[in-house]
Amino acid sequence: MGLTIHYNGKFNPLSSLNKMIDEVADIAQIHNWKHTVFETSFPERAFNKKEFNNKIYGLFIIPPNCEPFNFTFLSNGRMASPAGLEFWSNYKNDEKEKYLYMLSTKTQFAGSELHKLIIHLLKYLRPKYFSELNVIDEGKYWETEDDKLLESTFAEYNSAIDIVSAAIENIRINPGETYDEYFDRILNRKKNN
Repeated sequence: MGLTIHYNGKFNPLSSLNKMIDEVADIAQIHNWKHTVFETSFPERAFNKKEFNNKIYGLFIIPPNCEPFNFTFLSNGRMASPAGLEFWSNYKNDEKEKYLYMLSTKTQFAGSELHKLIIHLLKYLRPKYFSELNVIDEGKYWETEDDKLLESTFAEYNSAIDIVSAAIENIRINPGETYDEYFDRILNRKKNN
């Protein structure tokens, strides 16, 4: 649970991976964010193929109180995370292979200002380095750039987390009650208040 940015895309084969890495690393250093660089150049003629090697290209950043944000790709130019490569690369030609290319980063605990900064970074990088970039922003900031909407969405998520956390801490499971019944009871209690 927590406000998240979901994304996937493809690197533009006419762009420079090295330049993108340098730009994102510079931004990370300016903001004192941790970052990790992987391979810095793609193999020749590997783009737009289904096959890929087992290396990660690009970098990820780790802003404070935020999950890593991946500017990472497979050798075929498609975005993928190091964890995704580890967990999903064995499912080639399988229904589960799609998970390899699904990335997400929770920004809930980093706050709305950092969320906005990441969205604007994506918008800045998109025309320079991506042939395709799809973003689903649970805060709706990607689509609207509406500060008030983002703030109210963060407040809703924070409220939900606080309610569930307080309920779990203060409302104990009854003897013989299943966890489904327990969570239903907690959530119904919230709705009735």
